[in-house]
Amino acid sequence: MRTPLPPFAHRIFATLLGAVLASAASAAVPAANLPANPPAISPATMAGAIAPLRLPDPAVAAKAGPAQRQVTVAEPHLSRPGQPPVQVRYRGWPARVFLDRWLGKGWDLPDGELEFRAQDGFVSRVPVERFGRHQAWIVTARADGRPFQVDNHAQGEKQVPLGPYYLIWDNLAEPALQAEGGAVWPYQVVTVRRTPSSRAALLPGDMAPRFAATAQALQTHCLSCHQVNGYGGDKMPLNLALRAREIDPARWRQWLLQPAQLKPGTTMPPLSEGLPEAEREALAQQLHDYLKALPVQP
Repeated sequence: MRTPLPPFAHRIFATLLGAVLASAASAAVPAANLPANPPAISPATMAGAIAPLRLPDPAVAAKAGPAQRQVTVAEPHLSRPGQPPVQVRYRGWPARVFLDRWLGKGWDLPDGELEFRAQDGFVSRVPVERFGRHQAWIVTARADGRPFQVDNHAQGEKQVPLGPYYLIWDNLAEPALQAEGGAVWPYQVVTVRRTPSSRAALLPGDMAPRFAATAQALQTHCLSCHQVNGYGGDKMPLNLALRAREIDPARWRQWLLQPAQLKPGTTMPPLSEGLPEAEREALAQQLHDYLKALPVQP
């Protein structure tokens, strides 16, 4: 079986030949030759973005070790507001164990983000500090042997494949995380890389004192699919800083809180249905105010 290059080889190729050649070489080394411990990544390297690491086939990762474990979570894509959460048991690794194994130690140095990119262009950028505050897992299968898929109620999609990799959070150990819904639960993940903090892109000039919390909410709830001045996901890459100027506050709130009523059949999920309705309405207004204040870049 042919398998991806280990992380240190990706970084060497990215430095010498660029990200394109690194990606082209990603299936060149047998699993038996994978190093037990990838080299640590220096602070100087982590100050900038590194080339995306195409993750190995889950079977290769399982064979390379360490052994997978099991975790039970309240599955946000299956759960519905006002009803008991649907619990699912998955098989995978604690995220720190997996990322140390494939990215190498040093990925969690401060002032950076991990970019998880899915097959369809969905991008989730997670501040590395979050992995220190909450227990994350990277999973590859359901523990009960049932298909590794979900019915994504918020987006009106059925039998959505979750593989090859799915980033989840232990929201039973920390029930407060359930209010976030599935905003930072990217599935179908194929690459991961560390990038610089988004602070400069989302909080230019003197915007931080007033808008720091709102900018973080925008990144969590919106920028996996959409963009702000070129920063964000590729699934629906319209510029929200421009779009907010084109929509009045009432219609903006409708789009965020009840998108299916404005556009039946849309796959856009409502803004965090795990929050109380008053908080959802307030957050929608805060996002609109922030985006209108954010300068639009050409």
